Amino acid sequence: MASRRPGYIRGIGMIAMAIGLAAAGGTIVRAFDHRFWGTIAVAVLVVLWLGALLAVAVARADSQERPANAEQPDDERIMLRVLLDQAPGALLAIEGGQVRALNRAARRLFATDDRVLPAPVALLSPDAARLRHGGRSWRIDRAVVDAPGMPRTLVALVDVEPEEHAAEARATRELLRVLGHEVMNALAPITSLAESALDVLDAPAERRDRLLPDILGTLARRTDGLQRFTEAYRQVARLPEPTVEPVRLADLLADCARLFESEWRHHVRLAVDDPGEIVAAIDRGQITQALLALLRNGAEAGIAVGPHPVVRLGVTTTAARLVFAIRDDGGGVAPADRASIFLPFFTTKAEGNGIGLAAARQIAQAHGGELSLDAGMPTTFSLTIPR
Repeated sequence: MASRRPGYIRGIGMIAMAIGLAAAGGTIVRAFDHRFWGTIAVAVLVVLWLGALLAVAVARADSQERPANAEQPDDERIMLRVLLDQAPGALLAIEGGQVRALNRAARRLFATDDRVLPAPVALLSPDAARLRHGGRSWRIDRAVVDAPGMPRTLVALVDVEPEEHAAEARATRELLRVLGHEVMNALAPITSLAESALDVLDAPAERRDRLLPDILGTLARRTDGLQRFTEAYRQVARLPEPTVEPVRLADLLADCARLFESEWRHHVRLAVDDPGEIVAAIDRGQITQALLALLRNGAEAGIAVGPHPVVRLGVTTTAARLVFAIRDDGGGVAPADRASIFLPFFTTKAEGNGIGLAAARQIAQAHGGELSLDAGMPTTFSLTIPR
């Protein structure tokens, strides 16, 4: 209602002015007809008075409304700035390839007053979902605003370390549970066999000679199994830090193909996509180990379903990441097992040790990436690494 007041007052003033002019005009005409010079003077004064009254009313309305209309946007901007500065997460605006900090958290994170220089590649890439900065990991949430002249992207950085720590704690608890289960399963028969061997030693020679070799043979096999389990645990627990260097992906995939075919040539066919001349900074040995574990997993899954399975290996790249995809012809992963397949020592195979997928995921995470199982069929594992 306040914004309409000037028009309202002006309208009333114009109506009053018209009535006054009409009345004054009639008075002037009558005055000329009857030579009422005094009446003429009064009519002129009435017209001047009405004009002055209208001018004062309009000026007063403008003086009351203009400051309110001018101050309201400034108040809103100040309020918005206060709210942005109180936000705990870093907020940024990306426009024309430039990144600007919008609040105190963003300015503190990037040690800047306004522009972020140099702009992190992950922020400028619309495909990037994570940012590593200041020794921490941040999830990138984006919203595109169609601003006049040029689209603008608003970015919120969410600290995911608390989530990662919680996930690590859950994984540690699960690992300890699995370790306790596996060690107890191995130690219980060893203890029982050792007690049986002691009992047999006191038995007659004929019975001792007949039973002791069987007991000791079984005991040796169980201790050998426990040793293999310990070595498998060491593979997961002592993964070294990756030594990153530029690697031509075509050479990496060729190495994986040769190693895979030396073991599976007569049973499984491997199809490898040509990645071209792409070069990425990775630990060549660790990524080869991870890809071989995934290829071996695909081969075993395919053979379990039928003869002559095919495993496919490919890689796609963007400005922010590269994704290795491994697909197989197997029967898929049961929904109940999807949450457990990356846990150390979890396996659904009679001869499996549950190490391959867990080690591959650790390698991906050591590179700042992730290993995931895609939804749907065919079974596809995606090993994602930031560039």
